[in-house]
Amino acid sequence: MPSASELFSAKERFPDIPFEAILKTDLLRQGVSFSKEALEVCKGAKPKSYFIFSFDRAEQKDLSELERRAVPEEIALVGGPYDLKRTIVSVRMNPKSPYRVETSPLGPLSLIRRGDEGERYAELAEIQLPQFPAYYGVPLANGKPVADIAPTIEWGYLIYLTAFRLCQYFGAEEECQFCDINHNYRQQKNTGRPYTGMKSVEEILEALAIIEERDTEGLSRAYTVTGGSVTSQLGGLKEAEFYAQYARAIEKRFPGRWIGKAVVQALPEDEVQILKDSGYAIYHPNYEVWDKRLFETLCPGKSRTIGRDEWIRRILNAAKIFGAENVIPNFVAGIEMSRPHGFTTVDEAIASTSEGLDYFMSHGVLPRFTVWCVEPNTELSKSNDGPPPLDYYVRLLRAYREIFRKHRLPVPPGYGEPGLGKAVFSVSAFMDVLP
Repeated sequence: MPSASELFSAKERFPDIPFEAILKTDLLRQGVSFSKEALEVCKGAKPKSYFIFSFDRAEQKDLSELERRAVPEEIALVGGPYDLKRTIVSVRMNPKSPYRVETSPLGPLSLIRRGDEGERYAELAEIQLPQFPAYYGVPLANGKPVADIAPTIEWGYLIYLTAFRLCQYFGAEEECQFCDINHNYRQQKNTGRPYTGMKSVEEILEALAIIEERDTEGLSRAYTVTGGSVTSQLGGLKEAEFYAQYARAIEKRFPGRWIGKAVVQALPEDEVQILKDSGYAIYHPNYEVWDKRLFETLCPGKSRTIGRDEWIRRILNAAKIFGAENVIPNFVAGIEMSRPHGFTTVDEAIASTSEGLDYFMSHGVLPRFTVWCVEPNTELSKSNDGPPPLDYYVRLLRAYREIFRKHRLPVPPGYGEPGLGKAVFSVSAFMDVLP
């Protein structure tokens, strides 16, 4: 298990990276556990919705019923001995994590970390919980809760509409080696959680109408429509048209109410135009990993069906349709160091990913990255019992910020405010470190 000294060593060696961002990153890479008493407090907060992937280091069957139902979607780190500014972190359950949320005499909850010797723990921050939205428990006409059809993340900023909770890249020879979308669907259904595999346009519109009525503070500002890749057809539609039908209906019913984002494959120009014409403002053709060999190895279905060079070409062509700053491919940060195929040194991994970031940003495209979660039952979990070192992630934050500044790009749209204490993007700290 990584020692506590790794965290505090990074704090000392990277004074230009806020400690909030370092701690957030370590929580994302290692996960967190909750005491039973803390979970009782969390019962009144917004629960984890498992909106697309599990983002857990443990399977549902290995969690208690209380852990499966009471764990919050996100936590906010504030105050504590390091006087942290509010930092929002996606919760990734890991009963073996050195980080734990406990009840505290100083307040309702606090984050503690196991020390290097035995069971000595140190308090790091106070914890704030996300408010349970007024619309979450409201049932649709068919009885499904809004939380199943239109959960919100990023502290309420983003409505996450996973229209298709499976992927047509199926099996070890096709699935991305780090992805658990298909397994997560199966395990959520097995626990009895309401978990709709393919959401209809009608139930999404009904859920959004409830949110529109009850989100009186206007916290929700954007929506993402996404799901697994469609390699042939789904419901008689090709991928672009399948996902376009949702934005077309949303924008007709609620014109301009939210910023629309599509997270789908890198598509040909005519299909990208369909997405744009349907009403999406932002296009996320997620790229995953820059290195050619690793792309082919870790994304075998995407590599065989579209190919790495064609994927890049389609990303740049999409910039002509959406505008470069509205094309935001995601990197799954850390998989470039995954065993047995990845780079063996932090220097090599940073050099590779920085090359990719610089390439896209030099064309005005605004890539982002998320912190890899080693989810059980993915192919990479068989050869990786933990994530890359914290140093890799902290250096990546620095590299991202430097390349972003170099190209003088605007802040990525559809992510809320950037900066420490303001950022709401919860699955990496890239927005926390931007000015």
